[in-house]
Amino acid sequence: MEPRTPKITPPPPTRPAKQFALRFISGKYQGGEFPLPANKEIVVGRSSELDMVLVEDMVSRRHAKITVTGDQIFIQDLGSTNGSFVNGEKVKRARLNEGDRILIGTSIIKLVAAEGAAGDNALRANAQLEEVAQGRRTSQVRTMSGTIEEVPLPDLLQLFSTSKKSGVLVVRTDADVGRLFLDKGRLVFATVNDNFDVQPLKSVIRIITWDHGTFEMDPPEEREFLETIKMSTEGVLMEAMRQLDELKRLGADMPAMHATVQLAMPLIPPLRDLSPEEIDVLQLAFNYGHVETVLNKSLANDLDTSQILVKLLKTDYLRRE
Repeated sequence: MEPRTPKITPPPPTRPAKQFALRFISGKYQGGEFPLPANKEIVVGRSSELDMVLVEDMVSRRHAKITVTGDQIFIQDLGSTNGSFVNGEKVKRARLNEGDRILIGTSIIKLVAAEGAAGDNALRANAQLEEVAQGRRTSQVRTMSGTIEEVPLPDLLQLFSTSKKSGVLVVRTDADVGRLFLDKGRLVFATVNDNFDVQPLKSVIRIITWDHGTFEMDPPEEREFLETIKMSTEGVLMEAMRQLDELKRLGADMPAMHATVQLAMPLIPPLRDLSPEEIDVLQLAFNYGHVETVLNKSLANDLDTSQILVKLLKTDYLRRE
């Protein structure tokens, strides 16, 4: 009996490394993508001889280096003047994960999975970026613009705070326009629909809670405000998230901003059972009725005023119209 030839099992096919690209979600090159070649490094900067060329004043000649090794991607700042930022933090070297946002100059760049194979032609990729920039060029160029679905406002403000940017961030939704005034990254004032009677901290917290719309950065405005925001940007963001979480818990019990309420008639529960703060909100509701106006004129923040409104409705001091 002849010996059986051992069966050789072929090695399993190696899984190709996942391909990535840098997608420009804000700035001069918004809408463009730069495929990252596998197992290579690209140097980003203003110099025309580099792999990724970003032609703008805030980008250094040799700004940063991005290295791809298999599935691992790293960014290293090359001693740039204005720094490199990842998810709002200034970095010297950091590992990148899919979905991370990089700020270089005025460009916000998102690391995304590439749909096809990454190309190695940096010249072609740069030419495509420049075509995007040419297509966006108008007589009034917005240096930074995008959607808040793509770049949520807390992330955007954190980027601006860390990179110490100045200007007016204009945020537009279907119904409202918010304006956030920044001085070297610090929030100093805010308005919603140019209503300067509302406390600026109230306005900025309302704007931060918006989850859809567009943003664009206008140049700084030389103006003085009667009241400014004293809290740090980080403090404002923390307070906004706290209020948003608590407001969500009120759910449908809290009337919409455009709704109206009125004093219950006959008024049966005794006024003596209310605190001074609750009586103040009750008086505002009696005088104005419109929920947004009550929130605007209340001395308390939106969360505290909303909680009082809900209590007054539940205890029959107020009723919805």
